[in-house]
Amino acid sequence: MHARNPIMLEVIKKRIIKLIKHDSYTPVKLSQLAKSLGVSETDYPQFKEAFDQLKKSGHVIIGARSSVTLPAMANRITGTFRANSKGFGFIIPIDTNSYGDLFVAGKDAGGAMNGDVVSAKVVKQGKRAGQVRYAGKITEILERSSDKLVGTLQKDSKGWFVKSDGSAFLYPIYIDDITAKNARLKDKVVVEILSYQAGEGCATGVIVEVLGKAGRYDSEIKAVMRQYNLAEKFEDTCLEQATQLAAGFNAQGRQGREDITDKVIVTIDPPDSKDFDDAISIEKDSQGRFILGVHIADVSCFVKKDTPLDLEAAERGNSTYLPGWTVPMLPEVLSNGICSLQPDKKRFTKSAYIIYDAAGKIVSTSFANSIIASTQRLTYIQADKALKGRTKGIKPEVLSLLTDMETLSRIIEKRRNSQGMLHLDIPDIELVHDDAGQVIDANPADDSYPHTIIEMFMVEANEAVASFLDRKKITFIRRIHPDPDALTLAALAKLVKVFGYSLPKKPNRFDLQQLLDSVKKTGSSTAINLMVLRSFEKAVYSPLNIGHFALASKNYGHFTSPIRRYADLIVHRLLQSCIDTSGKSSVDISEDQLADISRHISYTEQRSAQAENELKKVLLLQMLSKKIGSEFKGVITGVAGFGVFVQCLKFGIEGLIKLEDLGQDKWEYNQKHQCVVGQRSGKVITLGQPVKVKIVSVNVEARKMDLAPAEPIVAKAAPADKGSKKPTKKVNKRRQRKNHSKKKR
Repeated sequence: MHARNPIMLEVIKKRIIKLIKHDSYTPVKLSQLAKSLGVSETDYPQFKEAFDQLKKSGHVIIGARSSVTLPAMANRITGTFRANSKGFGFIIPIDTNSYGDLFVAGKDAGGAMNGDVVSAKVVKQGKRAGQVRYAGKITEILERSSDKLVGTLQKDSKGWFVKSDGSAFLYPIYIDDITAKNARLKDKVVVEILSYQAGEGCATGVIVEVLGKAGRYDSEIKAVMRQYNLAEKFEDTCLEQATQLAAGFNAQGRQGREDITDKVIVTIDPPDSKDFDDAISIEKDSQGRFILGVHIADVSCFVKKDTPLDLEAAERGNSTYLPGWTVPMLPEVLSNGICSLQPDKKRFTKSAYIIYDAAGKIVSTSFANSIIASTQRLTYIQADKALKGRTKGIKPEVLSLLTDMETLSRIIEKRRNSQGMLHLDIPDIELVHDDAGQVIDANPADDSYPHTIIEMFMVEANEAVASFLDRKKITFIRRIHPDPDALTLAALAKLVKVFGYSLPKKPNRFDLQQLLDSVKKTGSSTAINLMVLRSFEKAVYSPLNIGHFALASKNYGHFTSPIRRYADLIVHRLLQSCIDTSGKSSVDISEDQLADISRHISYTEQRSAQAENELKKVLLLQMLSKKIGSEFKGVITGVAGFGVFVQCLKFGIEGLIKLEDLGQDKWEYNQKHQCVVGQRSGKVITLGQPVKVKIVSVNVEARKMDLAPAEPIVAKAAPADKGSKKPTKKVNKRRQRKNHSKKKR
């Protein structure tokens, strides 16, 4: 931690609050709190300053026995309402309290929309697990998040109304006149809300745009783009600038670049990619050491600071890759044209050269402006086939390069694994579309070794550039991933114990990876990998130097994708200020400006991920709505008091089995053991358990799918026993033995 860094103080305060808010937190003295957060003696003064600021502002208090806690829940709170598609929601308080987010039942939402700033009355709801539980009743909406929503036009006895997509607004929005925009039943529309009638559980509005018939691919694309405020078109000034740049591009004008067009260089990307922003070369020096060349499209030489293109790219933050559709950060004349490293085309690049010894340790790095001509463009599938001996269509020199790439990648991978880099195994799927864009199937995504080759090389180049800028004492946008806190890891250890696995009290990266390795190819793999992932904070952009936990990297940033990420474009400009020894290209940008940019692009990245997941879910649910009664293999990924969540392995989508649909028994949720228990049969349903399910119902608009066991969990109704059964140690040991036997297999 750097002394008196205001941004770092905010990070420390956030981590203190997160730790104290954790369910398993027991009030401790300040010194023990610092120890739980892993604060060293050197960093303690800044930790103390952050704590004192929280105390002064009333966000923390010193309670009994000098222990640190949060202030008690007030009678009223103000916060942001987050709606849930199941009909309830939560208020995230603006002023932190000791009970965290406040539950709000659907009947008490008061007409609030997702994202609204609200005021609520706090009501006690009794005790659970020895803790007082509270709920909120929204009494006033202080600020609306938006007055426009996307939804489907429907009709009931009261008249025409729009039901919003997902959980944005839980009530119908009634429309007085649908003729103005020629909207029809089941059209996907954008509606502007005119009035909110909380007491009647509805609102009134006007249709401002008709997107097309609900369920059609192009309509759903537009709906998601409107919902997440994704830009559909570029302004004319941007398009004009991009066109002029493309027309004026002269690859012969080297501009002092190293000409490496004679080198064997290859790009490897998915089959549908058009924006090729990275290419690879490998050579050997006089000592037989590998020299990795990572050549990245030099977008910074085209997109200059504060130009229309730069301002638009900064606002978009990144390209968004929706299923079957791309919302680019830059106009296609650049992203798919003069910036794309197409085969046999001369293109401007920034090259990172990394020399390795036999153990994969980095000997030296260097950087240069260059001009390349890719020798061949390959897909991951083509590269995989070539490495397995199916070399048709592969140039001999490219095949030799591929062989060296695989050799070097495995050496690097071994080194990075020894340093503690984590490998999560979370299955991904690829949607199969028909000619109209509708999803008709889904298959496991290709995960052949060429994906790992490119991943290893990109990580190495990103780290090399970040380390170089760090040595030069240049403040830049880093990619940071904070270490998980002690209480989160303790909670994870309790969860995996349910599966029969164990973690130390203070697990490190190697302990986590050993756990992940031990569950490979077992029924517990998906659930445990998801648990580990959920125990991590999200990686974000920031000028703070706090490292990247999952990659076991002290200095990490994004350099390898400037066509699709604004963070990389900023890093390219800063790198250029070092390459250009004349100093003419130095970048004047402060740490505060970098912090502001980082916050924005972290938001746009999250927005893009949410939009992609939303559309993927919609398209899958539309397909599955035509398969009611179909059976699929799944794994239980969550349990709750109202049912169990099952992830369908083929489609990668979750559904819910309600408790009453589990079978002929009285089912009770056991929070401690994270399972559901049949009170008469003694049957235990727990996390990670494989289960065959059938689809009961699908609600595309609400983004929900209800499931039921395909085969009876309880064969027939068992006679009622006296009292209530809970999972005993004997049951748990039997389940642990079963899980251990699966591990051995």
